[in-house]
Amino acid sequence: MAIHKIIVLHGLYMSGFVMQPLCNKLKKHQFEILNLTYNTLSPDKSEIFSQIDDFIGNDSAALVCHSMGGLIARAYLDNHSATSEQVEKVITLGTPHKGSIFAKQMHEKGLDVFLKNSVEFLVSDNQDWPYKARLYSIAGDLPLGLMPILQKGSSSDGTVLLEETKLQGMAEHKVFHVSHTSMIYSRKVTDYVLSLLTDSE
Repeated sequence: MAIHKIIVLHGLYMSGFVMQPLCNKLKKHQFEILNLTYNTLSPDKSEIFSQIDDFIGNDSAALVCHSMGGLIARAYLDNHSATSEQVEKVITLGTPHKGSIFAKQMHEKGLDVFLKNSVEFLVSDNQDWPYKARLYSIAGDLPLGLMPILQKGSSSDGTVLLEETKLQGMAEHKVFHVSHTSMIYSRKVTDYVLSLLTDSE
């Protein structure tokens, strides 16, 4: 089924503003876009899910999410609203599906003041993708950030480990030579996202 509507979800400490360049490119392909800004430290799930449901209506939809946004998308599917059945694809960019080791270490050191309620999502321990919607997980391997210091010898985008972006049951896992934030603005990543959204398979 052809996808008509796209919900875009940003990551931790960000807002919809950082996703706007990606949204502008998607709009050129006649998609309707909801670039949803939410409080990442105190996400109001009820409000977020209601906005997504209202936007989707009876149309086929996809979620395009950066980092923590992909975990919000998972929580939305877990909520099992009737409207969530309209979601055909979930495309994530640098999402720590298995939970973020960076957030886990902060949590263990009592630094929750910097994470607040985002801990609920970031320290999850997911291993599979059990939903009807197909998951396309995009990862980066340009380690610009703290991760090479925290996990020496690891493969990461600087913030999220490559291994954290993989789940059993995902439709595809694609790695680009980009960092955690630069993947949002990468032309190669955007072209790949567009190819997934326009493929009606």
